[in-house]
Amino acid sequence: MKLADTHCHIDSDRYDEDRENILKEIEGNLEFAVNIGYDLDSSKRSIELADRHDFMYAVVGVHPTDIKGYNDELEDQLEELAGHPKVVAIGEIGLDYHWMKDEKEEQKTVFRRQLELAKRVNKPVVIHTRDATHDTLEILKEYPEIKGIVHCYPGSYESAVEIMDNYYFGVGGVITFKNARKLVEAVSKIPLDRLVIETDSPYLTPTPFRGKRNHPIYVEHIARKIAEIKEISYEEVVRVTTENAKKIYGI
Repeated sequence: MKLADTHCHIDSDRYDEDRENILKEIEGNLEFAVNIGYDLDSSKRSIELADRHDFMYAVVGVHPTDIKGYNDELEDQLEELAGHPKVVAIGEIGLDYHWMKDEKEEQKTVFRRQLELAKRVNKPVVIHTRDATHDTLEILKEYPEIKGIVHCYPGSYESAVEIMDNYYFGVGGVITFKNARKLVEAVSKIPLDRLVIETDSPYLTPTPFRGKRNHPIYVEHIARKIAEIKEISYEEVVRVTTENAKKIYGI
C-alpha cells in the first residue's frame, strides 16, 4: 500500500507548466490524491482532473473566503456537481477569521448551508478553519450525522476529542516546521486511526523543501514525521492513514 494525499490543488495555475508531469508522479508514487475545490470553477476543474485520471478524486464546495455571491443558484450547481461519481466530499468549507472577507455571521450562514447540502447528498465534508476553531467545532456539533476531515488541523488534542467520533484530522507540512510544537503535541495524542495525510499543494511545503512549491509526493516527509512523533514504523503510518482516507472518502 502507498500513501494518499487527501487534500491538494493540482488545478492551481502554479502547475500550468508541468501539470502532466506532476500527475504522472502522483500515479507512480501514491495510492490516490484528492483535488479540493474552493469555489464553483475550481470544483469543476477538480472533477475534470478526476474524470481524466483513475487515481484522482474530487471535492466540491466554496471556501469561507470565497463566499461572496453564494446563493441558491450556485448551491444548486454545487449539488449537481456533487452527484458526479468521482466526487467524494463537500469542501473545502468552514470559517476563516484570519483572512476574513465576510462578516462572521455571513460565514456561519454559508457554512451551515453547505453542511445541509452535504447532508442532502450524503457525502462527508472537508473543513477549513483558521482562527475560528471554537465556532467551527460548535457548528459541526449541530450536525452529528455528518462525518469528514478537518483539513490542516490547527487545534489542540482537547479540541479534537470533542469531534473525534465523526472526524479525521488532516496533517500536512506544518508538522515538519520547527515552530509546530502545539501540532506535534496534538498529533502525539490523537490516535493514528483518526489521522489522514495531506499536502495542500501548492501551499504549506514541508521541510526540507519549505519555501518552494509543494508536491503531493511530499506526503512521505509528513508520514515519516508522524512515525517519529508516535515512535512507530513508517510502514504502519502508510497503512493506517491510507485506510483512513479510503474509509472517510468511500474509495
